[in-house]
Amino acid sequence: MKQAGSLTKWLGSPVAHIATAIFIGTGMLAALGVRLVVQDKHTVNVVLWVAIAGASMPLLISLVQQLSKGNFSVDILALLSIVTSLILGQYWVAAIVVLMLSGGQALESYATRRASSVLSALAKRMPQTAHRAGEVVSDVSIDLIVVDDELVIYPHEICPVDGVVVSGRGRIDESYLTGEPFLIAKAPGASVLSGSINGDAALTIRATKAATDSRYAKIVEVLHASEENRPRMQRLGDRLGSWYTPIAIVIALASWFLSGHPERFLAVLVIATPCPLLISIPVAIIGAISVGARFGIIIKDPSILEKMETCHVLIVDKTGTLTYGKPSLTEVQCFGGSSERQRSSMLPAWSGTRSIRWQMRC
Repeated sequence: MKQAGSLTKWLGSPVAHIATAIFIGTGMLAALGVRLVVQDKHTVNVVLWVAIAGASMPLLISLVQQLSKGNFSVDILALLSIVTSLILGQYWVAAIVVLMLSGGQALESYATRRASSVLSALAKRMPQTAHRAGEVVSDVSIDLIVVDDELVIYPHEICPVDGVVVSGRGRIDESYLTGEPFLIAKAPGASVLSGSINGDAALTIRATKAATDSRYAKIVEVLHASEENRPRMQRLGDRLGSWYTPIAIVIALASWFLSGHPERFLAVLVIATPCPLLISIPVAIIGAISVGARFGIIIKDPSILEKMETCHVLIVDKTGTLTYGKPSLTEVQCFGGSSERQRSSMLPAWSGTRSIRWQMRC
């Protein structure tokens, strides 16, 4: 029972989808090569039949699961098209349908994995070693750090755990965690967060939490949990499947009955199988994730993109979420008779006769 469950889980994984697409694609290329070299139609059909049979197994298992739950998706049309094509000897038609179906699933898996790469980069950012203070500073794995250990954070290093400064004075960049745009001054007694970046001065801190319980580790843990509970991207064909699939089957049967030719039944099924729809949404998702990444927008859950059309209000928590976390001086307003030429010379000296305007770069 466990082996069957493991097999089902693997067949629904991104690796299985990609492997299926590669398998059917390779089989079609092999059949084309046999046709060009040997020119034996029977051998070509055998190669295609083996490729189709192997690539259709994940689809068949998935459909059985869907039917057991009462879900009549458009994949049923694809399976009927494949079976009918094999019965009528239209092997190339069956291979193309399998390729489109498995290709759409592979693209969907790629889109999901690309979004997950942000999570992988976030986890890799955390240092794996820390500098434990003592008679001699030694490097240890962060997994060996316990509460009350004293650690040295050298300039420009990432803080490995949450803690409290015990010696040293400096500034730490916490914008990656809090969105605050300024470097935060740290002195003995001040708290520091794991994942923050130290400034120009070395600090000695006392760990208040283990690495697995620190702020940064909890953020990564939450993202991992959201990855595991991520809803599957809903394809347009799946939304229409409850009524579209039965209607398409009825029309195909009517075409066969009225014409007397089973090829008409196959033709309607192939036309009704929304192969372009099976790959259009995954391709659009990949494009959206890529464009967002170029503008610094992290899309954690690709399925959210399908719900954007229903959103009317965007609520943002605080400064830093939609900004770079680095303010820039955009304007200086002078009062008391100061001229335009004097503005630049007045910048180094602070007085009560001018107004400084800061703006966050979005």
